[in-house]
Amino acid sequence: MALQLGDKIPNFSAKDSSGNDFESSSVIGIKPVVFYFYPKDNTPGCTAQACSFRDQYEDFKDLGAEVIGISSDSVQSHEKFAKRYKLPFLLLSDNDKKLRNLFGVKANLFGLLPGRVTYVADQNGIIQLIFDSLMATNHIPKALKIIKKMASEKTQ
Repeated sequence: MALQLGDKIPNFSAKDSSGNDFESSSVIGIKPVVFYFYPKDNTPGCTAQACSFRDQYEDFKDLGAEVIGISSDSVQSHEKFAKRYKLPFLLLSDNDKKLRNLFGVKANLFGLLPGRVTYVADQNGIIQLIFDSLMATNHIPKALKIIKKMASEKTQ
């Protein structure tokens, strides 16, 4: 069953690009989070998407949000990818596809490509946006817009 708008992101754990254990409870319920699933490290679209998140990372941080990328690449692949493009946010390895299944991320292009889906959760872990698009760089403005909206509602 795929996660839907209004659902709470369940607890999960994964290895990050440094080989450390990541627990979703370290961010869920604490701050808004952008989880973006992407097909593969070092491919043109995924690199453009990661670099766009990198270039706007301070905007997300200034609004109190965290950005976390997830693909089925290995910890080693993520480590090289993050270093090469100076990515300031975590990349999680989902090589067993448990996280894709947990979130319900479907494959695209007749099942050939892992899906590209962004989830934005508020500080309580409730999903406020699910954006599913192969257009890699469209994810960043969509995610930032909802984070800005949540931040402005919080200050009212």
